[in-house]
Amino acid sequence: MAVTGYLSEFALAELFNFLEQGNKTGLLTLCKLSDDQLQYRENHYIWFNQGRIVAAANRLDQHGLAYMIGQRGWLGEHTALRVAQTCDVSTPIGLSLKNQGLLTVEQLKLLFYTQVMRQVCTLFALKDAWFQFDCKAPLPFAEMTGLNAPATEVTLAALRVLKDWSALANKLPEPTSAVMSIIEGKPQQKLNQTEWQLWEFAKGTISLQEIAQQLQLPLEKVQQIAFRLVTAGLVEEVPLVTVITAHPKPEPLPMESAVPEATMLSHSFLHNLVGFLKGKV
Repeated sequence: MAVTGYLSEFALAELFNFLEQGNKTGLLTLCKLSDDQLQYRENHYIWFNQGRIVAAANRLDQHGLAYMIGQRGWLGEHTALRVAQTCDVSTPIGLSLKNQGLLTVEQLKLLFYTQVMRQVCTLFALKDAWFQFDCKAPLPFAEMTGLNAPATEVTLAALRVLKDWSALANKLPEPTSAVMSIIEGKPQQKLNQTEWQLWEFAKGTISLQEIAQQLQLPLEKVQQIAFRLVTAGLVEEVPLVTVITAHPKPEPLPMESAVPEATMLSHSFLHNLVGFLKGKV
């Protein structure tokens, strides 16, 4: 069964985190809505294998990677496709071309960066789009370089260079909230300097507003950094607990002040009682 929704309800960063945490395999399709909202346009396709991104394209004919190779003059597009047809159908075309000495490892890395990192990163600026994840879609070996990247790693890279955050404005943590680590030890991801600085405060005891003041950074920037760490699965947003000091309880009256009065009352009561009884005899 396919999972569908809109990015206005479930941000792409959150979607990537879900797919990685669930070790999902399949095809994520993004369809940007047209201006008149009556039809779709600018389809984008991202393939996952056990939570890692293995390929991306804006077409489904599996000619995208071959076209990129031809554009760079490394190998003709038709030659690349012909080679792919002679290879094992379960082997990524990139590895096939490397094994035959037609492409180098560095060229594959550049292809993966252009195909996945650069192409996917632009999608985080989408204000809204319809998405569908099909876990039954086959892997596109003719579009695959053989390289892959964790979905959250791509998310971090994308959000670091994102300039227009308007699409994610309502997803940012509240200024009065804190962040708390949800992992053991230190993050395995490669964090930049400001991300490490915020990570040191991930104990749930200080608000983002106070962190911004201590780091001398704009509050909005600190909220964006916190969002990156949240979607990377490193921290969670938590309400800052305000400690309320209880009013001191009134001290009890000293026992000495009550004893004499109680004693006098007791003796007087007994004296009168004895006199009353004698009069009755």
